[in-house]
Amino acid sequence: MTVSEMTLKPTILVVDDMPDNIRIIHGILADKFTIRAATSGKKALELARIEPIPELILLDVMMPTMSGFEVCQQLKLDPNTSRIPVIFVTAKTEEMDEQTGLELGAVDYICKPISPAVLNVRVKNQLALANQARQLEDLVKLRTKELEQTRHKIILKLGRAAEFRDN
Repeated sequence: MTVSEMTLKPTILVVDDMPDNIRIIHGILADKFTIRAATSGKKALELARIEPIPELILLDVMMPTMSGFEVCQQLKLDPNTSRIPVIFVTAKTEEMDEQTGLELGAVDYICKPISPAVLNVRVKNQLALANQARQLEDLVKLRTKELEQTRHKIILKLGRAAEFRDN
């Protein structure tokens, strides 16, 4: 695989305190994505800020020191990482846990054991949604800039018109 092929792949950050779980997810996704891995919340927060910024984070909930919920909360508070979609991948199957994760800003919640087909589809869907949101945001910025330029031109023309009417 060439360097250019690797850079074209979207980057996904996988966060789990169990290296075996990281290996499983890596095995499922590595052919389509560049995978970064962290075994702690602190390391995850560091890796989430490194260029290229991950396009998606797969995050375990039950981790020592800092839970996945705390990591998600920190990510959403930071303007540099707040827009990165987070999918919880966890053994916590209670409805209240899922609700908590989604309320903290996660876009999805997958219960372990992981189904490779489900993981692939959900990752693909969330990346597509995030990409579409970025494209729409860029379009809004472009249109806003065009409107500001047009408004500026109109103000200048109105100023000239007023000068012609001034005795």
